[in-house]
Amino acid sequence: MFKFGSIDYLNLLPFQTYLKKRIGNSQFKQMIQYRKSVPSGINTLFKRGAIDGAFISSIHSRYRQCLDLGIVADGSVYSVLLLPGSNKKDIESASSNALASVLGLSGRVMIGDKALKYYLDKKEAIDLSLQWKEKTGLPFVFARLCCKNRCNILSNIVKNFNGKNQKIPLYILKKESQKRDIKPSDTLWYLSNISYNLHWREKKALNRFLKESKRLGIRH
Repeated sequence: MFKFGSIDYLNLLPFQTYLKKRIGNSQFKQMIQYRKSVPSGINTLFKRGAIDGAFISSIHSRYRQCLDLGIVADGSVYSVLLLPGSNKKDIESASSNALASVLGLSGRVMIGDKALKYYLDKKEAIDLSLQWKEKTGLPFVFARLCCKNRCNILSNIVKNFNGKNQKIPLYILKKESQKRDIKPSDTLWYLSNISYNLHWREKKALNRFLKESKRLGIRH
């Protein structure tokens, strides 16, 4: 049994849709077991060996065996925000907390679907991904698809994932949007700002982030 950890955020809806279709129509159906959680929870499960593969926070991906897939934004991402006020980390986050430190910014970090809803409600916040792009000229890699055991199984499962071109059935789009009190049209717009393939620019950005976080003594 291959145990896969899934981040329960909208930013992975295209991948989750692909996975459901891929496994549902293949010999992998009886081989996959799911564990859902927020990014920090998935990181913990992966570290403990409770799951074999997952999108883990990029700050935790150093020295891990990872595929060339991740969660990436080249500019604004709208779901990783810094709110006015005193410093406060988001307990669901790892990379985004570190990103605020690397950027030298103070405030309350908010990530995920709640942050997207906050943005859509037109409340004041700084988009950390945009700040990174303005500072470095590079995209930001929030998470990477990594594995501990039987990586060949995971590689085989995801080899045909086409990222931003993945079509999401309307019933799934409506269901997942309604669950988060977000309009389906806003979900599609949000997903248009996210990509999943790691090419040379994404890898360069990741290396820079890991180097700068290490320089600051940020633990991972």
